[in-house]
Amino acid sequence: MRSESEVPVEDDAFSIPVADRLRRLPPYLFGRINRLKYEKRRDGVDVIDLGMGNPTDPPDPIITEKMTEALKDPKNHRYSVSNGIANLRKEVAIRYWKKYGVRLNPDDEVIACLGSKEGFSHMCLALMGPGDSAIVPSPSFPIHVYAVVLAAGNVIALDTRDPAQFLRNVAYTCEHLYPRPKVVIVNFPHNPSATVIEQDFYDELVKLAKKYNFLVISDFAYADICFDGYQAPSFLTTPGARDVGVEFTTMSKGFSMAGWRIGFCSGNREMVRALATIKGYYDYGLFAPVQIAAIVAMRHAEAAVASVAAEYQDRRDALCDGLKRLGWELEVPKAGMFVWAKIPEPWSQMGSIEFAMKLLDEGGVACSPGRGFGEEGEGYLRLAIVENSQRLRQAVRQIGRLTRSEETPG
Repeated sequence: MRSESEVPVEDDAFSIPVADRLRRLPPYLFGRINRLKYEKRRDGVDVIDLGMGNPTDPPDPIITEKMTEALKDPKNHRYSVSNGIANLRKEVAIRYWKKYGVRLNPDDEVIACLGSKEGFSHMCLALMGPGDSAIVPSPSFPIHVYAVVLAAGNVIALDTRDPAQFLRNVAYTCEHLYPRPKVVIVNFPHNPSATVIEQDFYDELVKLAKKYNFLVISDFAYADICFDGYQAPSFLTTPGARDVGVEFTTMSKGFSMAGWRIGFCSGNREMVRALATIKGYYDYGLFAPVQIAAIVAMRHAEAAVASVAAEYQDRRDALCDGLKRLGWELEVPKAGMFVWAKIPEPWSQMGSIEFAMKLLDEGGVACSPGRGFGEEGEGYLRLAIVENSQRLRQAVRQIGRLTRSEETPG
């Protein structure tokens, strides 16, 4: 799902009367790193950028060729429809059936989004208002928190790194909070911690949703990037899932179409209809050539998705093996585009933001400080495996030179 880098607000001082919803947004903790990264690149420094889950690989040629062909048809330059053209929604339903054994009605259980981040944000706007609460996973991908905030809802952050404990905490919260949470957001494979789950997690989540009458939003952005034979389960495979929730998927990761901004929401027809209602007021739909190219991608580029996942596995191994040789503590991820690494002693005492700044300023390696994902992220770094394996090994060498050059943090 999406980028952390484009949030424009870095302080809470405005000289104009902005809306209260904007004032509720905190200072942007990635801002300092982004500014320093920009300055170094402006000065000609070769920064190895592991800060953002932004794929560097191009889509399969068949996708771009279809896009080029569709661009030449004049009718494709008119307004589209906000829920996605019929054949695109049908293709999403077909892919769900082939990959997960889930039958979806493309007419009312699938909607196309301008990237799943847009869809997720507008879904929160459709479901929530003042007085409503949402349980969000923590450490938190920023939009999981701020989409709720912008919808005037309240955030209840629960640590998601132990999935069984997360479910117990969901049940406890529902038992002891009034009014009960209206929405529970889940994100597996998890960004930033790379935590994964098995099918029994969703079985229990659906039971809880029905018992406590909450809705579920599953962010399944990293569905296609799995390693070592692990297959991330879809929330929608669970019996009764469509009674209580929806799932967001994207073509940004497995199909390397991040900049194309195309994603989908599938599942509960009333939630899909609510999102469609909001979108009908906000946009005229995806550019038609993008939708046409996405149809071809799902029909003919599935082998490329497997190849992309294999490439990310090689990159994961290069980075994890290197960091372990340096003595870093981490769990090798089974899925996703990130390594979640504990900052070693004595460097952890600096705090994740200052250490990330030091790595960038003196080591030439950009990464995301764990504190940027909430309090539970402090003491960790998130490193995106978006560079090639050679560049990742070079990043490890630069990190090693930096951390070995001083006995104690300066």
